[in-house]
Amino acid sequence: MNLTEQAEQFIYNLFKDNLSESFTYHNFSHTLDVVNAVKELADHEKVNQQESSILQIAAWFHDSGYIHGYKDHENAGTLIASNFLKEHNISDDYIQKVSALINATQYDYSPQNILEEIIRDADYFHFSRENYLIRCELLRNEWEKTLDKKFTDFEWAKVNLEKLSENHVYYTDYAKANWQIPKENNIALIKIMIQTLGANGEDGEEALNKKKKKKSEKSDRGIDTLFRITLGNHTRLSGIADSKANILLSVNAIIISIALSSLIPKLDSARNAHLIYPTFIMLMFSVVSIIFAILSTRPKITSGTFTRQDIEDKKVNLLFFGNFYKMPLEEYEWAVNEMMKDREYLYNSLIKDLYFLGLVLEKKYKLLRITYNIFMVGLIISVLSFVIAFNWSVI
Repeated sequence: MNLTEQAEQFIYNLFKDNLSESFTYHNFSHTLDVVNAVKELADHEKVNQQESSILQIAAWFHDSGYIHGYKDHENAGTLIASNFLKEHNISDDYIQKVSALINATQYDYSPQNILEEIIRDADYFHFSRENYLIRCELLRNEWEKTLDKKFTDFEWAKVNLEKLSENHVYYTDYAKANWQIPKENNIALIKIMIQTLGANGEDGEEALNKKKKKKSEKSDRGIDTLFRITLGNHTRLSGIADSKANILLSVNAIIISIALSSLIPKLDSARNAHLIYPTFIMLMFSVVSIIFAILSTRPKITSGTFTRQDIEDKKVNLLFFGNFYKMPLEEYEWAVNEMMKDREYLYNSLIKDLYFLGLVLEKKYKLLRITYNIFMVGLIISVLSFVIAFNWSVI
């Protein structure tokens, strides 16, 4: 493994283990792109092999200082590079040249030789790429997270226009010939974006407030959707529980009807005496199943009244009919209007509605489980008792 390959592995591990996830732009992906741009420029600017090696090492380390943050990251990068190169027994002259190239990437630095021109052009190669507008959003996100700099779309477009058209130039002949025109195309796109945003009033504080408002509205819609879906699911589950209870009620009612009409009249005969206990067992389990099925669907009625003090203290859930069905319409209208004025009271009422629906569902399904277990066990015992009774009668 040669020196540049070792440098690549070192930077990959360094960023993986030490670089904050907040650096969405200045990370290994950007560094790799700069290294590739350096190779492209070095090939066309006819630098020798050693100079190309120095450029690539500098490119690998030029943003390594970001593991310590934005401040003086170039100096931090030169220190990291120097320590790495010293560990590999690289000469002081080589290390000084790498450090000089890393420092040449500082924002307001003017390059003094072809190698410095190459690394500066490579560091800003993305100005000429078709996906520039997408890539710069990564930098915008990074600034917001690491430097607490926030921009509206209009402001960010103006920052980019100033940077590309006024504060940046390509230095190498190859970059001027091949990257300048695509860069100008990106400038034109940014100008169109500024005109569009300006025409729509997307400017300054107004745009920021609009963005915040949209975000808030989107958040409220998400909360409303959550409650709507969850309440709907609870209601459907309650309906399913009632249907299951009705099925058990119907089945057991049919069993009891058949037993009363067909079996019990025949028990007076001495020949059928052996059927008394199996029939009693079957009827007993059917009756118990019906009782538990009724308990699972039996409604609980509350007082149906509230006071104005209850509303002021936010103690009443006005979304449940059991809390207001005895109240006059005027009182209920007043109470609901008071609740709608208070966002916290409104959402807490929805939360309480969900919570108590959940408690009702838990009780329903617990009783249903008991009912099904009783029905299943009763069915098995009844069949076995009838089989045993018939066997005894034969003996």
